[in-house]
Amino acid sequence: MTKLAVAGATGLVGRNMLDTIDRKGIQFDELVLFSSARSAGTEVSFQGKTYTVRELTEEAANEQYDFVLMSAGGSTSEHFSPIFEQAGAVVIDNSSQWRMVEGIDLIVPEVNEPELTRKIIANPNCSTIQSVVPLKIMQEAYGLKRVAYTTYQAVSGSGVKGKQELAEGANGKAPETYPHAIYNNVLPHIDVFLEDGYTKEEQKMIDETRKILKDDALKVTATCVRVPVQDSHSVHMSVTVNKDTTVADIQQLFDNDSRVVLEDNPANNEYPLAINSTGKDEIFVGRIRRDDSLDNTFHVWCTSDNLLKGAALNAVQILEQVMNLKGVK
Repeated sequence: MTKLAVAGATGLVGRNMLDTIDRKGIQFDELVLFSSARSAGTEVSFQGKTYTVRELTEEAANEQYDFVLMSAGGSTSEHFSPIFEQAGAVVIDNSSQWRMVEGIDLIVPEVNEPELTRKIIANPNCSTIQSVVPLKIMQEAYGLKRVAYTTYQAVSGSGVKGKQELAEGANGKAPETYPHAIYNNVLPHIDVFLEDGYTKEEQKMIDETRKILKDDALKVTATCVRVPVQDSHSVHMSVTVNKDTTVADIQQLFDNDSRVVLEDNPANNEYPLAINSTGKDEIFVGRIRRDDSLDNTFHVWCTSDNLLKGAALNAVQILEQVMNLKGVK
């Protein structure tokens, strides 16, 4: 008997988690849906059944579950994930709360596997997830020395409010979710600013990349930007490798690896586009170029659906991964 819970089931990512569970054919015997008090009582149709969403309380979290998918925000996860864990569940958390905590696995299934020192598993930052998969492929072949990110992140990364703000901005509505208008604009600002001038989002990518790739010495920097796009993040990576290689070799490396999809034919205007990534599970890579100003350095452009591979899909893939491990429950 497998009892599965989804916390934050009425949000954008929560709904995508349910869709992905259905598409991936995840097997369970009992499903419980949780939300905040505000959304509790909402009815959700899923696989021919109607579920009434329950309020997430300490009493409810102390019930026995095998697996919990958490998409309810950092403070909620900080409080409730350990309660679920103590009651025996494996918790897969989509917030930033646990990612850099010692003993907590930070997992992208194409890259690494959980050790389960703790039964809380962290889902990485959306832009980090899509980036570390091609980076892992390059790391395996050549080794990595340095990565410089520039992200172009869709408003759906801010949830429903971000999507609404982009749509309503076309009619001149003043911004509420962002510090400036996102419509017809680009914001070099995601999350709060830190003392060194980087944002928290940028620091997340730096720290998480090193942790997932298990390389504390890897040089990483990032600039994270919000763009007026509804869905799918785009990431530019400047990657310095340890071995000599060529653009053609990297293209072939990606083309032969099922973990990514290569789209790199600039003569025919073929390269990864956010609009083409939306609604798809894959990570797309292209626009691979040598940087002649730095030794062994190459540019890689990468797109992926931030609500799927960047959140819900990756979480469900972790769920599959853990279900296949022996001795978890």
